[in-house]
Amino acid sequence: MKQLNKDWLTSGLIDFEYKKYILLAYLQEVKGNFDSVRLYPYLSDLVFHYQNLLTLKKNKELIYENFPKKISKADFEKLRIQYKKVVADDDIMSELEEILHFALPQVQTMLREGKDLFDFVEEHLEISPIGISPLRFEEGYLFLDEKNVRETYIYQYQLTVFENAHETFRAIHVIFLETVLKSIGKTFENMKLDLIRKYQKFPNPAAYLVYSQLSFPLQETLLPVAKRLLVKYVASGN
Repeated sequence: MKQLNKDWLTSGLIDFEYKKYILLAYLQEVKGNFDSVRLYPYLSDLVFHYQNLLTLKKNKELIYENFPKKISKADFEKLRIQYKKVVADDDIMSELEEILHFALPQVQTMLREGKDLFDFVEEHLEISPIGISPLRFEEGYLFLDEKNVRETYIYQYQLTVFENAHETFRAIHVIFLETVLKSIGKTFENMKLDLIRKYQKFPNPAAYLVYSQLSFPLQETLLPVAKRLLVKYVASGN
């Protein structure tokens, strides 16, 4: 993946044409992956850069804080190093504002394309519990199954809940366990029973099947969207 450094705006040469070239090369890379239905890590990376640009636009002081610094004087007696800003120049700040003005809509457009692609993938996924659902759902098994694909991918998942005064956040972590070949006598319920016998950590685990009507890249698209879908499904109380 072609990376866009987190401080790409303020590092190196502060020149509109140069920064425009860097940004457009990065966005072209992202679009190529979206065109191939590869969502991650490109979508999350875009979200980071878009939020960073918005923050810099709203608070110009943060632009100064993002500039690299150089040592101007070292006070060895007090073990203190004073830093001098490399840039504190109105012309450069004007150049940065022009870059921001160009970059924000460009990143926003690509972010919207990524969100539309995410929605498209999610619309073609179906989630359902396997067997009897236990009262405890914070950890269990996630089955990924695609139409016209013989293999079912099985993961162990764990949900973590973070709360503050305003919001509740849910994170999910998965570990790949195994791939199982589907057959007439190999139902998902049978697979779950095999897991219970093989991994005795969960005597009555929660298990969910995410079925995809279309074929998507596993690591870059299907698994990340399925994880988000599972989080939403569990949070809704289904």
